[in-house]
Amino acid sequence: MDPDDLYTCRSQFWLGHYDLCLEEAKSVSRRPMSPQLKIEREEFVLRALLAKGQLDKVIRESSSSSAPGVKALGIRAMYESSTDDEAAREFAVDSLKALLADTDSSSASLQLTAAHVFLQHGMTREALQCVHLGSTMEHLALCLQIYLRIDRMDLARQQLELLRKSDEDAVLTQLSSVYLDIANGRSTAPDAVHTLGSLTEQYGPSLALLNCVAVAQMTAGNFEAAEAVLTEAAQEGSNDADTLINTVVCYQHLAKEMSAIQPLLVKLKSGHPSHPFVQGLVRVEGAFEREALKYKVDSVA
Repeated sequence: MDPDDLYTCRSQFWLGHYDLCLEEAKSVSRRPMSPQLKIEREEFVLRALLAKGQLDKVIRESSSSSAPGVKALGIRAMYESSTDDEAAREFAVDSLKALLADTDSSSASLQLTAAHVFLQHGMTREALQCVHLGSTMEHLALCLQIYLRIDRMDLARQQLELLRKSDEDAVLTQLSSVYLDIANGRSTAPDAVHTLGSLTEQYGPSLALLNCVAVAQMTAGNFEAAEAVLTEAAQEGSNDADTLINTVVCYQHLAKEMSAIQPLLVKLKSGHPSHPFVQGLVRVEGAFEREALKYKVDSVA
């Protein structure tokens, strides 16, 4: 695939360099480009702002657009800002379904955004239906991640081959190979570490890349190396959910005391109450407490 004016902008976004993505998008805005690329540039700006947590700005800037992909990003921002309002989240999901059903509004970027929201909402089948035809590289990559989520390694490998045929050197292809190497387990995790090292050397570290490296190192059994990477990640974003979760897991494997782990769990629960990991942890803790009550021995006076 020949690079276009948005090649670097896309790469920076995929790597988690959201500020650099915004800078690149601003830089290329001065160049003449096709209407399709102009809309895609606008979408990547909104996606970077979304990733940075600037939800109100995304909602505001997408409100006047007629482009389906831009409208979908506004709906996603509304979904993510309604963490405590299930009715609002259901409305956002229904709005995306309505957009998808409108054939005049159908677009690859709309399908991609809808798939992301459906995944967040626990609708794996519906998310896969949005991207399984693989009309873009991002469709193929997200499809690969969904197949990994449902333990279909064979189908994930097929998606990676399609990505390689499309652009073997693309950042998205390399990241997808990393996810597959990690999912394969300890035997291929060093390959993931190597690929991530090359990407970090070329583009610089980001919070997303550092967490990927940490996961790859843990999968390879290198927990001390993972701890060092997570320490660096904590300096980039001390309240980042992925960093906190990965650090908790790493500390458990290193047999750290609960005095080191508990503060991380407190920060995770208070800062990210709607995160799936936190919700799962709360459910497990509640179940344990209920079972523990059955075996409680009353103290003898």
